[in-house]
Parts: sequence; C-alpha cells; structure tokens
Amino acid sequence: MNNNIEQQEISIQNEDFSLAEEVALLEHDNLTDGAVVTFTGRVRNNNNGNIVTTLTLEHYPGMTEKSLAKIIIEAKERWNIGRVKVIHRIGELTIGDQIVFVGVTSKHRQDAFAANEFIMDYLKVSAPFWKKERINHNGETSENWLDAKTTDTDKADLWG
Repeated sequence: MNNNIEQQEISIQNEDFSLAEEVALLEHDNLTDGAVVTFTGRVRNNNNGNIVTTLTLEHYPGMTEKSLAKIIIEAKERWNIGRVKVIHRIGELTIGDQIVFVGVTSKHRQDAFAANEFIMDYLKVSAPFWKKERINHNGETSENWLDAKTTDTDKADLWG
C-alpha cells in the first residue's frame, strides 16, 4: 500500500477530532473540487432494545490502516474524487462521542456522495475493528462484543 495514503488520509486515534478542522483541511487550497461530503458517526444510547452506556473499540494496528488504504484506493479508481480523510477512534467512548469521520472532495457532488458512502460501507464490514458495548438491561449491566450487521454486509455487497 502507498504509505503516503496511510499518513495523510487515515488516522486511527484515541483523541476526539474537530469536524470543522477536518472540513477546513479538505477545503484548504483546494480550488479544483466543488463538492465536500462528510459523514460523522457517533455513539448512540441504545442498541437492540438495550440502553448503551459505553462503547469500546479495538483494532489490529497496521492491518487496519492497510485495509482502509485499500478501500480508499478502490474509491479513487471508481470515482473522480480529490481529497479523502478517514478518522476512526479507538478506546472507550461514551454516549454522544464521535467515532468515525469520512470526508471526500470531488469536482461534482455525485462522485463525492457515492465515494463517501462506499468508503463508510466497506469500513463497516472489512476494516478490522472490534466493538464491545456496555449495556444496561432491566437494571443489569453487561458487556458484549458486536458482530457486523447483516444489513451492513448486504449494503456493501451492493457495490459489487
């Protein structure tokens, strides 16, 4: 994989990120692209009828970055896109915390929207992240590892 892609376009981090700063970096001195599309995922307070209190994310260092770089390369081959930034947080997150950011620029909105959605869909099913949620169900606290949802796999499969 191109190490340049990994260093400039991919960040796996414990720290939070600023949506405004990430958009500003995508737009800085970018006079060729007219579209900027972003997606930000956050920790919600519920899942499958349970009250979620925290979400812990782990990953396989090195393999995760290579997997994300491969997804970005494929997006660049499919669509006419400019800049791409993917940030994924790891560690213990609380309700409302940002988990993931995907930003894509392009000359036209159709390519930016499609590439952004493609990157997010494949990230959900093929990047080696593991999620463990702490839940409260009927007053009992427990933890469980989350599997990829069938709906996420089906969505990624639609891209062919």
